[in-house]
Amino acid sequence: MTQPRIALDIFSDYVCPFCYLEMPEIDALAEHFADRVTILWRAFELRPDPEPTLDPDGDYLHDIWGRAVYPMAAERGMTLRLPRIQPRSRLAHEAAAWAEVQAARHPGAGDAMHRALFRGFFEESLDLADPQALAHLADTLSLNGSALHRALEQGDHRQAVLDDQCAARDLGIHGVPALRFRVGGEHAGVLEGAQPRRQLFLAMERLLDALG
Repeated sequence: MTQPRIALDIFSDYVCPFCYLEMPEIDALAEHFADRVTILWRAFELRPDPEPTLDPDGDYLHDIWGRAVYPMAAERGMTLRLPRIQPRSRLAHEAAAWAEVQAARHPGAGDAMHRALFRGFFEESLDLADPQALAHLADTLSLNGSALHRALEQGDHRQAVLDDQCAARDLGIHGVPALRFRVGGEHAGVLEGAQPRRQLFLAMERLLDALG
């Protein structure tokens, strides 16, 4: 009898450094449990309109980056720079949803866009709210930037982003990253915050043990 795969929904935002910092841990989990887990990235806007965005030069960001972001980046072997801007992330989430659809003809497109959005913002201060910048990013990934621009203008994938937001709210998720485990479509627990690799592995092993 085939054992059910475990689905891991990762609610994240492209303006959250801890979501980016969690990527190598998620990659390790996906590799170690490749035959048992499916990773699904979900949209979560930390500051949707009309909530004000953070001041890129404010004390809060400089403090949290100095105390937590830079030390964790060094620990996980990643390069992050405090972005010069703090844009809204709705269009970036829509771009990621668009790229997932393109994966039918361009395998890996969704994952490539997801990583490029994080890398662009946290290494090059990419404006996640600029349709032109997002279209150019798609072109660099050998995708159709003009098609993405049209999709953003038309809001083709806006509902998908809003649906993820609603799902997070229904689960009581108010911050990211948040990792929701599902088995056979049924809710099996949530881990909130950037988790160390050992904690992710332990959560997976406990679920697998429970499945027998």
